[in-house]
Amino acid sequence: MDHGYAKYNEVAELLKVLAHPVRLCIVSKLLEMGECNVTSMHTCLNTPQSTISQHLQKLRSAGIVEYRRNGLEIYYKIKNKRIIQLVSDVLQEV
Repeated sequence: MDHGYAKYNEVAELLKVLAHPVRLCIVSKLLEMGECNVTSMHTCLNTPQSTISQHLQKLRSAGIVEYRRNGLEIYYKIKNKRIIQLVSDVLQEV
């Protein structure tokens, strides 16, 4: 067995977080738009803001997205550069 098991475990955890249609859609939209807030995602995804916020929290916890505050609004963007290539490659076939 490979001694780099921790590396595989890390990748598997990232894939688990991405393996939800709403989270994958959020990441896709962030890749497309660069940065956006929950209101924009809500309009674009036709999903309740509370649901989007819950999924964004999981993406933040996994280190996939980060946010910045601008007054009362919070803008999200992709933090993990490895995700950009991974999701782009996966969605290219869709």
